[in-house]
Amino acid sequence: MPMPQSTVTPKRSNATPSGLEREESQLWRWALGLIVLLAVTVAYFSWEQLKDLPYRLWAVPAGIFLLSFLFAAYAFGRKREVSDLRQLLRGLEERSSIAPTEEQLDQLGQLISRSQRNFKELIDSLDDVALAVSLDGSLRTVNKRVTEMLATPYSTLIGHKLADFLGGPLVTETPFDLARFLEKRTWAGVVSVQLAGNSRRLYYDCVANAIVKGDDVVGASVLARNITDQRDKEQRFTQLFETLREGVYMCSPEGQLLEVNPALVAILGYASKEELLGLPPDALKVDANLEPVLGRAGSQSGRTRTREVRLRRKDGGIAVCQDVSTGVIEDGKVVRYQGTLVDITEKRVLERQLRQEEEFRRRLLESFPDLILVLNLKGQYTFVSPCIRELLGCDPEQLLGKAVDEADDNWSEIAKLYRSVAAGETSRASCEYAAQHRSGEWRTMLGIASPLLNAEAKPAGVIISVRDVTTEKKLERQIIQSERLAAMGQMIGGFAHELNNPLTSILGMSELLQEGPVSETTRKQATILHQQARRAAEIVQNLQFFARPPAPGHSQVDLNELVQRILHMQTYPLRKSNVTVDFQPEPTLPPMVVDPNQLMQVFLNLLLNAEQAIRETREKGTIRVRLGRNSDSVWIVFQDDGPGIAPENLTHIFDPFFTTKRPGRGTGLGLSICKAVLREHGGNIEVASAPGGGAVFTITLPLGASAGAAAG
Repeated sequence: MPMPQSTVTPKRSNATPSGLEREESQLWRWALGLIVLLAVTVAYFSWEQLKDLPYRLWAVPAGIFLLSFLFAAYAFGRKREVSDLRQLLRGLEERSSIAPTEEQLDQLGQLISRSQRNFKELIDSLDDVALAVSLDGSLRTVNKRVTEMLATPYSTLIGHKLADFLGGPLVTETPFDLARFLEKRTWAGVVSVQLAGNSRRLYYDCVANAIVKGDDVVGASVLARNITDQRDKEQRFTQLFETLREGVYMCSPEGQLLEVNPALVAILGYASKEELLGLPPDALKVDANLEPVLGRAGSQSGRTRTREVRLRRKDGGIAVCQDVSTGVIEDGKVVRYQGTLVDITEKRVLERQLRQEEEFRRRLLESFPDLILVLNLKGQYTFVSPCIRELLGCDPEQLLGKAVDEADDNWSEIAKLYRSVAAGETSRASCEYAAQHRSGEWRTMLGIASPLLNAEAKPAGVIISVRDVTTEKKLERQIIQSERLAAMGQMIGGFAHELNNPLTSILGMSELLQEGPVSETTRKQATILHQQARRAAEIVQNLQFFARPPAPGHSQVDLNELVQRILHMQTYPLRKSNVTVDFQPEPTLPPMVVDPNQLMQVFLNLLLNAEQAIRETREKGTIRVRLGRNSDSVWIVFQDDGPGIAPENLTHIFDPFFTTKRPGRGTGLGLSICKAVLREHGGNIEVASAPGGGAVFTITLPLGASAGAAAG
C-alpha cells in the first residue's frame, strides 16, 4: 500500500545537470515570466476601457492576471514533478543492473498517481467538452463537463458508448470518414447533438486526434466547444438578414459587392443574389464619376456615412436609395464596407408630386382674384395669399403671425367675422365693408368666413375669403340708374304724347289769330306764341325720338340732324349753365347707315361731359361742334374750353368705371360705352387736350362701312 503523499520525498540525483537541462530550465523561467508580464500588461492597458463597463466587467483584467499567475504556478509545479521523475528514471537507468528498491517503486507510483490526478483536475477545469473514445465508440475517459452535460456519473459513462446517453444520432456538418481519419489521424468539424429528453439540438465545434498504441490507432481524443448560442445568434442574424425590407450589403473599398440580402436583390430587380454579386462595380453606376457608387476608393476612413445614392437597376431604371455605410478596419486598414440601402424612389416621386401640387396650389392662390386668409384658433394669421398686394397694397408678411385684433381699421370687420365663426355662432358669416388701399383709394370688400376643419373633422381655425366688389357695386348702381332712366324715358314718351294735343291746338289758334282782323300788336303777340309753340313741339318731338325704343339694325340718317336733335334737347340745361354751343352743320356729308339711338347716346354723353367740365371751373363757356369728311371717313369734333384732361389720365379716360368727377357725379361708364358703340360701327373715338385749354373728342366713322351696311 502506497504511503501518503506528504511522506514521500523523492531523492534528487547527485548528477550535475547537463547543459540541455540548464537551457530547458532557463526556457521555462523565461516562458513563465513572459506569461506573467503579458497578464500584467493586458490588465494595465484594459483597465481604463473596462472599469466603467456594467456588471463589474472591470474585474476581467484582474481575473486574467490571477489565472495567469495560477497557470504559471501550476506549470512550475508540473515542471518540478517532471524533473523529479526524469531524475528518478535516470537513476534507474544508471542502476539498470540493480533491482529497484520498494521505496523507489513507491515514489514512482506516487508521482504517476499525482500526475494522473493533476491531469484529471486540469481537464475537469476546462469549460469545453473533453473525452477519449475507442474505435468502437466506447468512452474511455471524460471530463466533468461531459458528466454535467449528460447528467450521468463518471463511473456510469466509462465503458459505455456515447450514443447510449443521447436522444438521437450524432450529425456532423463536415463529413466524417473513419478510413480517412485513420490515415490522417485528425479531424475537425461541427457536430450536432440531441440529448435524451430534450428536443433542442446542441452544436459543438470539435477537434479529434488519434490515440496511437505502437503503430495502430486504438481510439480518439476529442475536444469540443459548445457553439449553440453562437449558432442561434448566427441563425437569428441570418433570418434578420434575409427578411429585412432594407437592402443590406458588404462590398470592397472599390465597390465590388461581396454579400447582399434578398431585399437588395429585389430593389435592383435581379433574379438571384449570384447574378448581382457577379456584376462589376461600374454596373450599378448612373453617373460617370470616378467614385464607386457604394465603396470609397482612395479613402481609409471607417466612419459611418449617410448619403443618398442613385443605383442602376437591371431594367435600366434608377433606384434612389438612402445609404448608411461603415468601414470595417483590420490592421489599421479598411478591408470592406457594410451598410444598408433603403429604397426611397417612391418617396422621392411622392415628394416631387407633392412639390408640384404645392406649386400648383400656390400658383392657383396667386392667380385667384380673392384674398384668402387663414387664422388658427388663437386668432393668429397663419396664411395670407399674395393677392393682398394688389387688393390693399401690403405684403403677406405684415399679417403673418399677428393676432386678428392687432390689425388696423381695415381689418376690424375681418375680426368680427372671425369671432362669430370661431365662437360657433354661425357656420358661415359675410359682410361688406370699405377698405383703403395703400395708395389712398377706397374700395368695397366682401368678406366670407367659414370654419377650417382638420383631418378629424374638428375645428382647426377659420378661413376667410375677401373679394373686391368695387366694380360690381358701381355696375349695380349703374344698372339702377339705367332702370331709372328707362322709367323716365317711358314717362317722357307719355308726357310728350299728352303735350302734343294742347300744342297742336295752340299752333292752330295762333295761326288763326295771325290771319284774323286783329290789331298789329295782337298779331305780333300771336306770331311770338306760334313760334314758341312750334319750338315746344320740336322739343316734344325730339323727346319722343330719344325715348322711343331702339329699332333693331341700322338705318340711313343725317348726322347733322342727329346732332341738332341733341342740341335742342339740351337747350335749357346749357342755357342755365351759361354754356353756348357753336354748331356748324356740314351739308356735304352723305347719309350714314348707323344706329341713330346709339349715336345720339354718344353725342349726348360728350355734350354732358363738356357742360359739366365747364360748369365746375368757370361761370360760362363755349362748346364747339364741327362735322367734316375725309376720303374714307366722316368726323365729328366736340371741343370745350373747360379745364381739360390731365396727361396722366389721358390713357385711362376710356377705361370702365374710370372717372375724375366727385363721388355721386358719375359712374365712369359713359366714355367706355361711347368707345364700345363706335367700335361696333367700325369707328373710333380719340381724346386730346386743346392748345388753349379744354378737351377735344374726335369721332370717326368709316364711309365704306356705312355703304356696305346700307347695301346689306
